[in-house]
Amino acid sequence: MKVFPHFAAAFAAFSLAFSAPSVTAQEQVPLAAFGALPDVEDASISPSGANIAILLTHEGTRQLFFLDSNMKLISRLAVGDAKVRYFDWVGDDQILLVTGQTEDLRGFTTNMAEFNVARLIPVTYKGEIETVFGSSRDLVDAIWGSYGTRFIDNRWMAYFGAIELEKAGGVASTNMIWKHGRRYLYGVDTRENQPTRVAAAAREGISRDWLLDARGEVAAMMDVSADDGDWRLAGPQGDAIASGNERNGRVGLVGLGYDGTTVIYSERDEDNITQWYEVPLAGGVATPFLPDEHVDRLYWDERTGNLIGYLDQKKGPVFRDPAFQSAATGIRNAFADFDMRMVDWSPDFKKVLVRTSGNKDSGTWFVVDLTSGKADAIAYERKELGPNEVGAVSTVEYTASDGLEMDGVLTVPPGREATNLPVVVLPHGGPHSSDSEAFDWWAQAFASRGYAVFQPNFRGSTNRDDAFKLAGYGEWGRKMQTDISDGLAMLADKGIVDRDRACIVGASYGGYAALAGVTLQQGLYECAVAVAPVSDIAAMYNEDTRTAQNRITKKRLLDQLGPRDRWDEVSPRRFADRADAPIMLIHGEDDTVVPFSHSDKMADALKDAGKSYELVRLEGEDHWLSLSSTRLQMLEAAVGFVERHNPAD
Repeated sequence: MKVFPHFAAAFAAFSLAFSAPSVTAQEQVPLAAFGALPDVEDASISPSGANIAILLTHEGTRQLFFLDSNMKLISRLAVGDAKVRYFDWVGDDQILLVTGQTEDLRGFTTNMAEFNVARLIPVTYKGEIETVFGSSRDLVDAIWGSYGTRFIDNRWMAYFGAIELEKAGGVASTNMIWKHGRRYLYGVDTRENQPTRVAAAAREGISRDWLLDARGEVAAMMDVSADDGDWRLAGPQGDAIASGNERNGRVGLVGLGYDGTTVIYSERDEDNITQWYEVPLAGGVATPFLPDEHVDRLYWDERTGNLIGYLDQKKGPVFRDPAFQSAATGIRNAFADFDMRMVDWSPDFKKVLVRTSGNKDSGTWFVVDLTSGKADAIAYERKELGPNEVGAVSTVEYTASDGLEMDGVLTVPPGREATNLPVVVLPHGGPHSSDSEAFDWWAQAFASRGYAVFQPNFRGSTNRDDAFKLAGYGEWGRKMQTDISDGLAMLADKGIVDRDRACIVGASYGGYAALAGVTLQQGLYECAVAVAPVSDIAAMYNEDTRTAQNRITKKRLLDQLGPRDRWDEVSPRRFADRADAPIMLIHGEDDTVVPFSHSDKMADALKDAGKSYELVRLEGEDHWLSLSSTRLQMLEAAVGFVERHNPAD
């Protein structure tokens, strides 16, 4: 096999080095090094640990590479500009690849919708690439949720939510239409691509979800009424084992317990705090599950669906199996200086895929072999960005104006002292999300141009407890917004940034915050860049409820957004005439989360008010900037706009 620049030589046990190409100190790193999709986007390890799949860009083409244990090429598949959502091994011989695509649905309850399509890819044997449900005339050839894979009776089965079709106009008709649009559960023999119905859809007005046991049979099922929030959790025999009412529908299945005889579910308590409960599948008393832990994510055995551990925000990985715990602790300690994530592992935990990033690391992938005690760096995400091109990242703590403690992530330009720097304030989207000390391509791009970048974890973020997250309810454009400017003031008071040379940039909710920073607030920023922003809260509410005409969806949104009569007070489009700095609007035309109309109408309002603005259309792009070309187009436009209105030097 030809040795590609993505792959490095083996390293000593748990040692770390960087030999990826980088530009010299005199050169300015091209924005494409940050804005294009990374050279390596994702990876997955097969159940035996023998094979690895890597999604990478090689010689200008995005491809899936399939490698054996010696990093030799088995085969590869060009994926082009496909919006890859995820991929996973089915045994050691086959890959399940899921991609997204936007469809025009004018005439339905929404104009556009995003569909996921699953394909079965042969790797170690000759065969055709097949679309799940593609050969079934009575099923839509897209998936609505993935329910895992199981090895049953010497064959691999994959399980998905499916939408059934029926004939229009009688038995003799050849036209097929949606039966009702509610999900059924189907199992698919992955070699034969033959689907079999496993469980029926719920009745109208009910949302249904399932958990599967090691045999691919329904272990638990939960029904939630979309009208009044009544819910019912049933065991494998269909008997109710728990029930209740959650007025916002904030109840759901989490997974099977450690030994597969219990089920874990989530429910909001009287204070609107999410709690987890565990109840025996055979019936019994529900008890709190991990009530005192700060769980970031849960780990599952892909062969059985049983819980095997979790990631604690403070303690790190916690596994029930002592051998797994010892291995995970060793891996965590080995990469303690970086933002580290165990991405995938073999079921016996002998081989683990690890991704690191952070200070001096723009993204590195390792295969950790616990048998040999070695960690081999196998791929670099951005080969043009070596240690000297990555700005230093740190967490800074501060206190909001009302006394609430919070923090944010500060990135400073490579080789620059953190003193009196021009700054880009970069609030995250969500708003229920958070930023950490991981490599952030957008923040690092601005840092490469001489800007400090501040990413505040304002109230409503998910880096703390539920109470901190809930503190953001009803605070769009209010305390969530002042949390951002309070962080900027703190950095200025410390002499790290120049308060007179600040711009605000963000996407989705962050785009809303960018607009609010120069309309609802004044005198803070020299410019604003809003990518896929919400510009009008009432419009967002109407769009979100248009496709879900039920009470609990509306109640849930009203809880988050606060009283209707206060929405106009914090909708930037209503205050376009108060904009006190130039605004750039950037929006994907295929965005199904925040429609393009939000930027289009904001642009019209700014034009009518005689304000300085630019509108950039991203053709064929969705909400997540899935395409490399338009993602780079966004970055070049955003950085260029900031440089014109707030020069770094």
